[in-house]
Amino acid sequence: MKKTNYVRNAIALLLVCVIAGTALAQRGPGRGKGPGRGRGHAGVGQGQGNGHSQAHDRDHADFRYLLTNHQKVRRDVQLLPNGVKTLTESDDPQVAAKIREHVYWMKERVEQVQPIRMRDPLFAELFRHAKQIKMVTENTPKGVRVIETSENPYVVKLIQQHAKTVSEFVKRGFPEAMKNHPVPTSANESTPLEYKHPAIKEYGKVVQLPNAAQQPREQSKICVDLTKGGPADKLNPSIEKVARFVNIYQGAGKEPAAAQIAVVLHGDATLCALNDDAYAERFDTKSNPNLDCLHELHEAGVQIYVCGQSLVGKGGKPDQVVVFTDVAVSALTSLVNLQADGYGYVPLK
Repeated sequence: MKKTNYVRNAIALLLVCVIAGTALAQRGPGRGKGPGRGRGHAGVGQGQGNGHSQAHDRDHADFRYLLTNHQKVRRDVQLLPNGVKTLTESDDPQVAAKIREHVYWMKERVEQVQPIRMRDPLFAELFRHAKQIKMVTENTPKGVRVIETSENPYVVKLIQQHAKTVSEFVKRGFPEAMKNHPVPTSANESTPLEYKHPAIKEYGKVVQLPNAAQQPREQSKICVDLTKGGPADKLNPSIEKVARFVNIYQGAGKEPAAAQIAVVLHGDATLCALNDDAYAERFDTKSNPNLDCLHELHEAGVQIYVCGQSLVGKGGKPDQVVVFTDVAVSALTSLVNLQADGYGYVPLK
C-alpha cells in the first residue's frame, strides 16, 4: 500500500512540474509579460522596489546591445497618414532575436505607460501621450515589423519623429543615443525661449524654463558672499548676477517663488556701496555705476550689507555708504548669522 501511494504521489508531482514548465515556456517576448519585468525607470521617479527595477536593467542592457551592434541592423520606415510602418531586421540571428525582444518590451512600456529615457525631451513627450498610441507588431524571420498609429495628429508627429530618431540610433549608435532629441513643432508648443526681466527690469535677464529640473522653491533663503571687484567705471558683474538670482525666483521657473536674498559686500566689492560723491572722489568717475542696480535690488527686497571692517580698511567711512544699505560689524559675523538663520551660502568671488 505504501509503495502504491508513493508511486501515485510521484506521478502527481511530475504532472504539476510539467504543467508549470509548459506555462512558463509560453511566457516571454510576443506571448506574455515575462519574468522579472517590473514597472518604471529608476532616475525618473517611477521605479518600484529597490532602485533600478529588473525591467529597467534588462531594457537598458538590450538597448546597449543593439547600439553596440548597430551596424548589423537595417531598418526601413514607411510614413503613414496616421503614423508609421517600420521593418527592423538583421542577418545575425542573435541581433535579430534582440530586436524582437526589445520591441516586445517597448510595446509593453507604451501600453502600460511605463516611461523610459525620460531625460530625452522626445521620449518624455511620447510617453506623456502613450495612451493615444496603438502598436501592432509582427515577428519576421530576421526581426520585427511594427505599425504604430494614433488618432491625434500631434501624436502622429511624435510617432514619426520617434521613428526617425530610432533610425539615427541604427545609423550612428552611441553618439546619437547621447543626444537630446527635440519635440516636433505643433500648435500646442510653447513660444521660443526669450530673455525677460520679471523683477529687476534692466539687469539680470533670464529665460523661463517651466519644465526644467530643480525649480525655484517657495520661501528659499539665499546668502550671497560677494567679494569680486571690477572696473571702477562699470557695473560690477557680480552685482548684476544677484539681479539674475532675483529674476530666476520671480520668473525663470514654472511659477514665481518668494525668496529672501541677502548680499554681503566685502573684499574688492566693498566700495561698490559708496554714495556717488564719495565714489567719484575715490575713483575719479562722474558717479557710482553700481548704485542703480543696487537700488533695484533694494526695491526688490534684497538685504544689502557692507563689511565694516573692509570699509574702514579701504579708507571709507560708514556715513559714505548709500542710505539703502547697512554697514555690518564684519562680513564674518554677517555670513555666520545669516547661515545660522537658515540662509543657503552662495559665494561670488
